[in-house]
Parts: sequence; structure tokens; C-alpha cells
Amino acid sequence: MPTPPRSVKIGENERGGWTSERPRRPGEPERPPRPPDVSVRGRVLAPSDRIRYAPGSLVIVLSADPGTREAFAARVLEDVNVLLSMARLRRLLAGRVAEEQLDEKARQLLDATAAKRLAAGQTVVIALDGFDAAERERYVRLAHGYRRPRHLVFVEVGKDKVPEEDRTTVDALRTALDAGELGQEGFVTSLRLGGRTVEELKRIVFAPPPADD
Repeated sequence: MPTPPRSVKIGENERGGWTSERPRRPGEPERPPRPPDVSVRGRVLAPSDRIRYAPGSLVIVLSADPGTREAFAARVLEDVNVLLSMARLRRLLAGRVAEEQLDEKARQLLDATAAKRLAAGQTVVIALDGFDAAERERYVRLAHGYRRPRHLVFVEVGKDKVPEEDRTTVDALRTALDAGELGQEGFVTSLRLGGRTVEELKRIVFAPPPADD
């Protein structure tokens, strides 16, 4: 009698899985590499009168009201020179470039300055216009490339100061932040300030932790 075939048990780690990858056809251009994963296990900070971040960090400040955003950042930063914003850069460039080129040149200057400072290990705080996640991602990836910590501060304002077109996005950001989900965007910490907690925060400093921490 012929010997029956032997059955071979295949371990789970040896099983082939479905993959979207396929061999590249001759003459087909190579696909661009996938962007690196910037997600981290983010923490939601509790409001305090003093917040300390590591030197060389990137901090994104968001608020639906431009005036509130600018005033808050200028008030709480120990060194206001670390602050970058489109509003500040527009004022800097006003009269030096044509009016129709002001936004474009301010954006270029913001991106170039942020990249230069992060590359040098310097602290960067950006008071960012709007709530576009893709815009946040651009700066998060830039900081991630230089292995700099990323943080987000969301300053809330009254509903009457939130533009109609931003209300859904603002609500979504608040929900994601409170759920601790901004680590998926690459933020190591996130902080939401509203009501009295905005004024209670007196200072944001960039310093190493005390030796006994």
C-alpha cells in the first residue's frame, strides 16, 4: 500500500497573509515610500497655573478667535521670541512685499523659520490659524523628523466667537482631545483651556524637569 501523505502543521507565524503589496511590473515607476508613523501614546494635561515643556519642543496653539489666540500666546510665554504666527509674520512683511503676495510669503517664512529652529534644537510655538488637521500634521511631521516633542494647547472661546464654518471642527477637536486621541496625530500631550482656566495659566516655560522629578 502507498504510504499516506504526512500532514504538516503550519504555525501561525508562518502562515502567509493577504497583502496589498504586489511585484512591480517592468517599467512601472517605484511607489513613493509611506510616510513614517508619528502616532504616540498621548497624555491629556490638567489645567495648571504653570506648564513646563522640554526645551526644543513644538507647541501648537489653537483657538477659534484669532485675537484670543495671539493674546494668550503672548501673555503666557516666558520668551515671546519663540512664537510664530501668520498674523505676526504678516505684520513683519507688510510694506516689504506686494499685498497680493503677503499670505504666501508669510507662509513660506513661517515654514522656513520653524524648520530652521527645529533643526537647531530650538523651541517653536506656532499660533496656528484654523483647525485643519492636515496643517497640524505638516508641522508635527517636521518636528518628528528632528525627534522633537510635540504638544497642543487648545484655548476655547465663547460660542459667539466661533465662526459658523468652524463649529463642527471645533467640537470634533474638543471631543478627540478629551478622549486622549490626539496622540494619534503625534502630540505627546494636549491641553484644553476654557473659562477661568485660561486666565489661571500664568506661564508656559521650556526647561528640563527638576533633578528630583
